[in-house]
Amino acid sequence: MQSYNPESSYTPGTRLIGFKVEASDGHIGKVDEHTEDVGASYIVVDTGPWIFGKHVLIPAGSIVRVDANDEKIHISLTKDQIKDSPEYDKDEHRGDADYRSQLGQYYGSDHS
Repeated sequence: MQSYNPESSYTPGTRLIGFKVEASDGHIGKVDEHTEDVGASYIVVDTGPWIFGKHVLIPAGSIVRVDANDEKIHISLTKDQIKDSPEYDKDEHRGDADYRSQLGQYYGSDHS
């Protein structure tokens, strides 16, 4: 769940910040930050006005396709799944194992 899928066309080292993020049912925001940590990769999406500036952490395994030419990332989650996901606060949650466990339970449950 927290590693980039080989089928996603993600090339390690690609800077994803600013890429648009498309849920399975529409646009949700832009990438604010991302990691390539082995077994703990993710993107942080700034949802902007869509859900009042909420930032959400999306496990890299949810990425279906990275389109570097159009600067878009397509994910397998719906807008409702993103809207209902645990909010991400980089000062509080970066590197927090409990938060990642909570996310794993959320995304690994019936929500995905």
